[in-house]
Parts: sequence; C-alpha cells; structure tokens
Amino acid sequence: MPVVNENDTVATDEIRLGDNDTLAALVANLIEADALVILTDQDGLFTADPGRDPDATLIDEVEMHDSRLEAMAGDSRSGLGRGGMRTKIEAARLAARCGAATVIVGGRIDDVIGKLSSGENVGTLLAPTCEPVAARKQWLAAHLQEAGKVVLDSGAAKVLRDSGGSLLAVGVVAVQGQFQRGELVSCIDEQGRVVARGLINYDANETTQIMGLPSQKIESVLGYVDESELIHRDNLVLV
Repeated sequence: MPVVNENDTVATDEIRLGDNDTLAALVANLIEADALVILTDQDGLFTADPGRDPDATLIDEVEMHDSRLEAMAGDSRSGLGRGGMRTKIEAARLAARCGAATVIVGGRIDDVIGKLSSGENVGTLLAPTCEPVAARKQWLAAHLQEAGKVVLDSGAAKVLRDSGGSLLAVGVVAVQGQFQRGELVSCIDEQGRVVARGLINYDANETTQIMGLPSQKIESVLGYVDESELIHRDNLVLV
C-alpha cells in the first residue's frame, strides 16, 4: 500500500510552508495513500506528557473524532519539532479527509518501518472515521482550488446528476483553463451551472484533443491512455 512519511513536501494554499507534518499529509491525500507514518522523538501519542507525568501511558489506537485528542496534544519541548503532537494530530486529520490512517511512532525505534509493515504494535494508530471514497469526496467538495473547467453536453450533465458516474471524454464539449493532470476542475453544463468537481486524469491540452471522443479512441489520438475515464467517479463529487 502507498505510505507517505513526513519528509515528503508539496505546496498548497491550505498549509503553512515548512510544516513537514502537514505537507506529508497533503501528499498522502494527493496520491490516495492508505497510511501516513509520522516519525517523531516520542514513541507515540500518550495520555499526558511522559516527561512530566510518570503515569502517562502510550495509546495504541484512537479514532480521529475522539474528543480527547485535543487534550493529549501539547507543544513541542524537544526542539526537534515545530509544534509537538498538536501539528501531528492536525496532519492526521488532514490525511483522514481522504480516508488515510496515520501512525505516530518513534523514529529511534530499531527497524520501525519494518515493524509497522509486519503488523507489530508500535506507536499510535489514528484511525479515520470515514471510508476512503466518502472521505475523499468530502475533501474534494470543501478543499482545493479549482484549476479549470470542462463543459459538458446535456447528456453527460444528466448522467452525472442522476447517477454520479465517471465522466468520460465523449461528454465534454469545451475546455476552460490550463490545468494539469491530477488537478481539480469543475464540470459545468452548457448554461454555466456547476454539476460536479473532480480530479482530472488528463491535462487541458490532452482533454481538448480527446473531448467528444469515445474512450477507445484516446490511445489513437494521444499515443497512450492513462485512464479510460476523464474523471473517475471516486475522484468526483456532485455539487
């Protein structure tokens, strides 16, 4: 399964640049990772600050909606992080928007990634509360800036509204904007009304070349085919 660690970085308007935990969480969203692993100077998330409270115990697993998380999150005292557990929990929430679980675990543990991969109980698992597809659709509806638009014919607009299926190139009549593959675009009808938003599988130039064509002709026009759908239904949300 795809796993991202906190050293991965990408820029967005939604995050503070330099916050590696949040940057890694955004990467997890973009690549649809199953899990985000955040390595830190603590063995995981504790019921209290273990440096101050000798009775603090390690939490094996907690769900993201658990109200205790805020009380457990403190500021960093080690100098190794930029916000201690608080930023890590915020990153876990961001990853959970697309259904990814997060593990907060000590980076000094021998072979920590190997132990996690083998299912050994180390660190703290922060479990998402939504299924991946449902969480991803919520994230698409509320976040990310639109990079462009595709205009749908009446048939394609009706199919999306009625069934929420995938968008095929054959149903597109015009392209607006200069978007790249994987960016968020709005799907609008010929009257300019937004029908859906989604992550597109082809850039603006490619979409212009294949719009109006059946999926089986994509390869003959572009010389390759990444996906048969312009926007897969799992990456598309009705508006």
